[in-house]
Amino acid sequence: MKILLLGNGGREHALAWKMAQSPLCSKLYFAPGNAGTAEYGENVAIDPEDNSAIYELVLDRSIDMVVVGPEAPLVNGVWNYLKRLRSTSHVPVIGPSMQGAKLEGSKAYAKRFMQEFGIPTAGYREFNTSKAAAAIRFINKKAVPPIVLKADGLAAGKGVVICPDKEEALRELQEMLSGKFGQASRKVVIEEFLSGIEFSVFALTDGRDYKILPVAKDYKRVGEGDTGPNTGGMGAVSPPPFVDEKLMQKVEDRIIRPTILGLQKRGIEYQGFLFFGLIKVGDDPFVIEYNCRLGDPETEVVLPRVKNDLVELFLAVKDRRLAEMKIIADERTATTIMLVSGGYPGSYEKGKVITGIENVKDSMVFHAGTTSAGGKILTNGGRVIAVTSLGRTFQDALVISNKNATAIEFEGKYFRKDIGFDL
Repeated sequence: MKILLLGNGGREHALAWKMAQSPLCSKLYFAPGNAGTAEYGENVAIDPEDNSAIYELVLDRSIDMVVVGPEAPLVNGVWNYLKRLRSTSHVPVIGPSMQGAKLEGSKAYAKRFMQEFGIPTAGYREFNTSKAAAAIRFINKKAVPPIVLKADGLAAGKGVVICPDKEEALRELQEMLSGKFGQASRKVVIEEFLSGIEFSVFALTDGRDYKILPVAKDYKRVGEGDTGPNTGGMGAVSPPPFVDEKLMQKVEDRIIRPTILGLQKRGIEYQGFLFFGLIKVGDDPFVIEYNCRLGDPETEVVLPRVKNDLVELFLAVKDRRLAEMKIIADERTATTIMLVSGGYPGSYEKGKVITGIENVKDSMVFHAGTTSAGGKILTNGGRVIAVTSLGRTFQDALVISNKNATAIEFEGKYFRKDIGFDL
C-alpha cells in the first residue's frame, strides 16, 4: 500500500516509524514531513491544509490510504473534500469528517455534545465578542477562582489559561476576545476549575466499534514543577501508575462508550483516533477536552508500546471490522522528553544546527520541528526533538531519556528534567 501521512511533527515521525514496520506498507509519503520522516519515505513540500493540493497528490502518486496526523487538516475538511470527489472517494482517510473534527475545533460545541450525552465534564458558559459585557458580569458575580478560560477554536495547544483571581481573568478575557489567539478566541468558554490529576486516553474507532490504546500522561507547562505558560507538550509517560483497571472501567463506561454512541446518534462519520483529555477528581474521571487525533507528545510514548501492526489496524478501521482486533501492549513503561527551542512557547529562532543524535543509545529519537539543509539537521520549530525510552518502571525509562536528551545539542536547547515528578 502507498500511504500519505499529513503533518510534520513528532507525532508524524512516530506514526511514520510505526507504519514503516508494516509489511502491508510499500511506500510512505509525507506532506510536508520533517528531517525524521525523510528516513522512511518521501517528503512532499505541500501545505497539509491545502485540500486541492492533497487531492492532486493522491491522484499523482496513486495513494491507497491517507492518514491525518494533526487537527487542522481535519477541521479544514480534508475527509469531506476527498470523499466528495469521485476519483478519490474510494481512498480511506484515517481521521474524522469535518463534523467529527468539530469536537476539537470548537470547545463550545464539544461542551454541548458532552452535556447532551451525559458525559462528565466541568460546568461552563460560552461568550463571543458581542457578549463581552455579559462575560464580565459572569466573572464578577458567578465565577469562582481559579477561573479557566479557553479559546473556542484551535490555538496549537496554547489556548487555555487558568487565572488565579477575577482580576487576571478579566484581563485575560479582554485579550482573548480582542484576538489574542486570532479567530480562535473570538468566542471564549469560561469553565469551572477541576482539581485533580490529568491523563490522556486514546481510542481508535471505525465508527461502530473502538479499541483503547495505552494510556499516557503529558506535561503541558514549560517550566519545571508545572509552572509557566502552556505549550504543545514538554514530555509524557505511559502508563501513568495511578490509572488502574477500576478507573479505566469508569472511563470506558461513562466517557468513551457514550461518546461513540453520541457520534452514531448524530450521524457523524468518524473513522480514526479520538483523544480524551481527562482529569481524575477524587475517584472519578471528567473530560477536559476532546482531540480528533493522537496527542503530541503522547504519540511518542503510546506507539512504542503498541505491538500491533498499525497499518493492519487502519485497514480494520476502513472495513469496519475493528471489533475483531485486539490491542497488544508492551508491559514496559515509556517516557518522552521534548527538547525545545530557547524562548518557546514565545518567540524563538530557527535554523540552529542539531548535533549528537548519533550518540543516542537505548532511546528512540522522534523529530518534531526539524529540517535538513547542506547535509545538516536544523531546528525548524518550537518543539524540536522528542527522546523516548522504555524501561521496567517510569523512573528507569526517565534516566535513559534524560541521559540522551543531554547528548543532543543545539543552540538554545531547553528541556524539562522533572517529567514524571508528580507520579
